[in-house]
Amino acid sequence: MADLRLASIACAVVGAFLFACAAVAQQRAASSVPEGDSLVSGLVRNPRWWAGIIGDGGGYLMQVIALALGSVLVVQPILVSALVFALPLSARFSGHRIDARTWTIALALTTALAVFLVVGDPTAGDTSAPLRAWLLPLSALLAVVALATAAGLARIDAGWRALLLGTASGLLYGLAAALTKYVTDLFDHGLLAVIGAWQTWVLVAAGIAGVYLQQRAFQVGPLSASLPAVSIAEPIGAAFIGMAVLDERLRANSAGLAITLVAGIVMIVTTILLSRSEAHTATPVAPGTLA
Repeated sequence: MADLRLASIACAVVGAFLFACAAVAQQRAASSVPEGDSLVSGLVRNPRWWAGIIGDGGGYLMQVIALALGSVLVVQPILVSALVFALPLSARFSGHRIDARTWTIALALTTALAVFLVVGDPTAGDTSAPLRAWLLPLSALLAVVALATAAGLARIDAGWRALLLGTASGLLYGLAAALTKYVTDLFDHGLLAVIGAWQTWVLVAAGIAGVYLQQRAFQVGPLSASLPAVSIAEPIGAAFIGMAVLDERLRANSAGLAITLVAGIVMIVTTILLSRSEAHTATPVAPGTLA
């Protein structure tokens, strides 16, 4: 059992590193596309973006293997360390040095997100909730996504734009995560059951829109603004749908709920601080010098 646990941890760390490399490659590719040009056509012609897609695929494969070998409560918090891997990689390629304040904020965010995932630990829900149970929560989540997207596309500070578009992307990823189990269970009833379910098409639409908005977030601002926003919005979006629609409940007691609430507040505050840190604290380094 100990060997399986160590193997699970090792796979999760490799997965986090691959996710970080993928995010850095995709952000560099997206940021090279002028906003007046077609983002999609610019990305598909960029080998660096395709390298990022391959990195994402490798990261997901490592995540699946890690979850097969170990507990979700071990694997998911380790995957959060992609944030810590991504920042120095991004700084190295952009020619900036990360100062102590930015490192402190990033580590605080990573710790808070891990605490949120571990202490909250929701129970499994009823994935077969009827459409009427989805209407109000789904409309509310999509309204937030639409507002964040509209604000992110406005002519405001680049850091805020990346944060808002990353938040919209993360919420859609959270919606997709909440729908995934239901859709995968439908395969037991045949392909027609999968194709005929509205959840399948909402899952596909949420995934495609989430990927696009993440690339827009990468295009308009620094990775330190977009990636943390995606990382915290995804579990928040999934938890919202899980509790509002699927009847999931947090396993934590009163003290655990208080800790989860504090962790959520820390996540939001540190994400905003991190989105502002690059413009104010990044120090250029000489080309070829390690950041």
